[in-house]
Amino acid sequence: MTTTPPPTSNLRGAVDLSSLVHRPSGETGGESAAAVSVPSLVLDGTDANFTSVLELSNTVPVVVQFHAGTPSPSLTSLVREYAGRFVLATVLVSANPQLARAFNVVNTPTVAAVVGGRPIALYEGELPESEVRAVLDQLATLAQQNGVTGTVAPQSDDGDQTAAAEPAEEPLPPHHQEAYEAIAAQDYATAVDEYKKAIAQNPRDELAVAGLAQVCLLQRLDGVEAQSVRDAAAVAPADVTAQLLVADLDVAGGHLEDGFDRLLELFPTLNQGDKDLVRARLLDYFEIAGAEDPRVAAARRRLTGLLY
Repeated sequence: MTTTPPPTSNLRGAVDLSSLVHRPSGETGGESAAAVSVPSLVLDGTDANFTSVLELSNTVPVVVQFHAGTPSPSLTSLVREYAGRFVLATVLVSANPQLARAFNVVNTPTVAAVVGGRPIALYEGELPESEVRAVLDQLATLAQQNGVTGTVAPQSDDGDQTAAAEPAEEPLPPHHQEAYEAIAAQDYATAVDEYKKAIAQNPRDELAVAGLAQVCLLQRLDGVEAQSVRDAAAVAPADVTAQLLVADLDVAGGHLEDGFDRLLELFPTLNQGDKDLVRARLLDYFEIAGAEDPRVAAARRRLTGLLY
């Protein structure tokens, strides 16, 4: 059993799913905002509807439980105890491979969270109720630090009903919508093409740039077995291809610093062609994580020092 308590500051560092969702301008939550209405405090999360779950995470933290067939009744009960400060999305792994890959799910049950559109790892396996409650309390504190302080009001929550959240949202720009639909269908090549078209139309489209970096990451990890990748990298520490792929796993799993350190430590030993490959990959990671992340700023300084 592996337990990973949530971090205590910035949420960025896992795969940034917010780049795939239209985020309207204006407030995304807050204690003074009216409670958002949802069908239930416990929702079915799927590859098809997760955009609405991401939007909901701008108001309250969304706990996401990946399961093999039966969601945890204790986690369901605990989430309801918080009376609208959390929503639980249960995801059947076998039916939703896109989400399982995006959250780097290896074992079930796995519990993660999404706050402000950005996913973070919480824990794997079954934990005692007291430990789960402590994790939720930490998550509430983390959400408050990141400005997610709203509440939700269930239309019906009789203990059995689960339904997808469907908050109203503005349509995505055409190429973004095509890219999102392609990602939902696991057609990463089409998603890459659509993001490139969006960038060609508007080179300053930051969401398209971040979306392109993320979907390229998903494309590289499609069908990859994590342990095999890590074993190959351990056996061949000087193999650039192996190290790039394991760095992809690090970043997809939210371990930004591990991915950065791996590539920056390798960088001085490489020939110019391989340096160019590593530099390009690091720049993609910077887009995924966001310039405001202090880990990005530190890694960028290290890269600049190595280049000059």
